[in-house]
Amino acid sequence: QVQLVESGGGVVQPGGSLRLSCEASGNIGWINVMGWYRHPPGKERELVASIRSGGFTYYAEFVKGRFTISRDNANNSVYLQMSSLNLGDTAFYYCMANLREFDGSWFDSKDYWGQGTQVTVSS
Repeated sequence: QVQLVESGGGVVQPGGSLRLSCEASGNIGWINVMGWYRHPPGKERELVASIRSGGFTYYAEFVKGRFTISRDNANNSVYLQMSSLNLGDTAFYYCMANLREFDGSWFDSKDYWGQGTQVTVSS
């Protein structure tokens, strides 16, 4: 059983910063990609940023230069440092991990999702 737990959401003023954290736990054999998605009100869910096991990162255009994704492989954790937040960043943010479980046998890779955390940018 694998679980992803996010933390760090909240309410912040425009121009402010927040740091999201996500820790994966359970029978984790290997994590390939970890990432952050968000679901803005009235819009589709969208990929914000991702980071591969080797450190390669991807950022959506709308966060480039403002958000930084990082990863702690030893603790199966991923972080999203968000700066210069604007009203458009208001959304429910989800952590995702593509990983293989291992409990003595290897399982096929699969996407796992956290429960999400709300980020509200408001003056």
